[in-house]
Amino acid sequence: MVQATLTISSKNYSSWSLRGWLLCRLAGLDFEEKPVSIDDPGTRQELLLLSPTVRVPRLAHDGVEVWDTLAIANYLHDTFPDAGMFPADRKARAHCRAISGEMHSGFFNLRSALPMNIKARHAAFKVFSGARPDIAHVKEIWGDCLRAYGGPFLFGDAPSVADAMFAPVCTRFRTYAVELEPPLAAYCRTIFDWEPMRDWEAAAMAEPDEMAELEVEF
Repeated sequence: MVQATLTISSKNYSSWSLRGWLLCRLAGLDFEEKPVSIDDPGTRQELLLLSPTVRVPRLAHDGVEVWDTLAIANYLHDTFPDAGMFPADRKARAHCRAISGEMHSGFFNLRSALPMNIKARHAAFKVFSGARPDIAHVKEIWGDCLRAYGGPFLFGDAPSVADAMFAPVCTRFRTYAVELEPPLAAYCRTIFDWEPMRDWEAAAMAEPDEMAELEVEF
């Protein structure tokens, strides 16, 4: 069996590590986690929200090394085509790729104003005005997908790359008490009930609190 290693950083704070990890679980890949210290400069850059393209998460598999979450998604899809990471229907698959790419390259104001912190709960958080259009657009994307494909995941009965890409947003909305319409709240519950997500969150809750500087006011 080919040994695979996924390099990740904080499970509590690192949205990009979460995405890469969920993608590996979605593909059915048997992999070993390789955590890196938050004192590593590249890791801190990623945790401090300055870049989605640092080399964490990083997957090593069968002589290949690949980083960046969408590159990992495409590599895993190519390697495990029967895993169903993208919808089988051509139109739905294109839609899935489009919103996954949008999550990857956009929504900077949302990410910076609502940093991922799985342990935290802020019942009355004033959302920075610049993040509100991003929040509205996420809601629009989710609503469109749930109506078009019937839920409970964004593209129907099974999770896809898009769900892995948007899962950290569900945690952000919960942390900062972002109000959601019932279908969108139900979608977030689906993500939280997804077995890989439960496993990640349990590990995040057990992680030491080490990044106080991520508590930024906007």
